[in-house]
Formats: sequence, structure tokens, C-alpha cells
Amino acid sequence: MKAKTGFLKSYIMLLPFIGMGLFVLLYILAAIHYPGGSWNFTDYAGFSIRHNYLCDLLDDNAINGMPNTAKHYARFSLGVLCSSILMIWYFLPYLCVKKSFNLKTMKFSGFLSIGITVFLASGIHDIILRIAGVFGIVAIITACIELYKAKRYKVSGLGLFCLIIFCLNYYIYETELYIESLPRIQKITFLFFILWFIVLNTALYQKVKKA
Repeated sequence: MKAKTGFLKSYIMLLPFIGMGLFVLLYILAAIHYPGGSWNFTDYAGFSIRHNYLCDLLDDNAINGMPNTAKHYARFSLGVLCSSILMIWYFLPYLCVKKSFNLKTMKFSGFLSIGITVFLASGIHDIILRIAGVFGIVAIITACIELYKAKRYKVSGLGLFCLIIFCLNYYIYETELYIESLPRIQKITFLFFILWFIVLNTALYQKVKKA
């Protein structure tokens, strides 16, 4: 029975990999179908990696005023990504040393951050971003502490780096200093977070499989 349970858990831990891969594929499709326009160039045709934000793909209308035919791909991909990260966050305590208040805080704040992020397309983007961001920062800090305690120094360090560039995004967004560079910084940040979650999920998969 234990062997069967371990097999099922290791099988489940493959789902976040599939989800993150599907997210990338769907977001590429969304970018292809985006009608056009960015905050710097409203009449730009199509999606610009340099000037568009990822969230532009979620809106009902593109910045150029046309109906956004990319929103269905983008919204579905966001749901897939959030579901995948929720799974990682649920199983993350398996990598930690022992139960603690900090571990409960990590799990609770991680769940809240991802759960709130799902509503990015609700029309109150800035409010959702700020609330989810606060819980996200708490979740990342507590996760890095627990991973460090478990002697997973490289994973903890990568998480800390993600936190730093995450905060850089917020600083630029709120102060508007170097705001013209934010779309590119946002995508770099996103790639590093995807990498971190892949590394976390790989560690979880290996541990569950061994168990």
C-alpha cells in the first residue's frame, strides 16, 4: 500500500511540469493572437516583447481598442499556471525539516497569493497585483528560510534572487523610474520564477519517488 501511495504521489508531482509547459505554449498562442497596441505605442501591430506587459493579454480589449482575441488563451494559461504552482506549494513542506509556525505561514500565504492572482483579469488589476504581491513576498521569504534550514542552499538562494527581482518590479512600477524597461524586466522575472518552480518541483518529485 505504501509503495502504491508513493507511486501515485510521484505521478501527481509530474502534473506541475505539464502545467508549466502548457502555460508557456498557451501564452505564446495568446501573444500570436493579440491584436496590438502597447502603452508606449498604441498603434503597434501585434504583441511586443519589448513594450507589452504579460497582463495586456488578459484584458477584454487590446490597447489599440480592438477586441482582444488573445484573452481566452491567456486566461486559461493563467489558470493552468496557478493550479500548477498551488500543487507545488501544497507539497513544498515535504522538502522542509519539521513542522513549524513559519511553515504554516509559508503555505497559507502561498495559497492566498496564488488564489488572488487568478483574478488578475477581473478589471482591478492594480489592487489584485498589490494584495497578491504582499502575500507572495511573505510566502517566498518563509519558503527560503525553510529551504535553508533543510540545507537546500542553492534552491533557497535562487528563491531569494527571485524575491529581489520581484521587489525590483514593484519598485519600478510604483515609482515609474525606468518604467520603459519594466516590460522586459517583467518577462525576465517571470522566467526566473518558472525556473525556481521547476527546480522546486524536481526536488519534490525526487524526494517523493525515493520515499
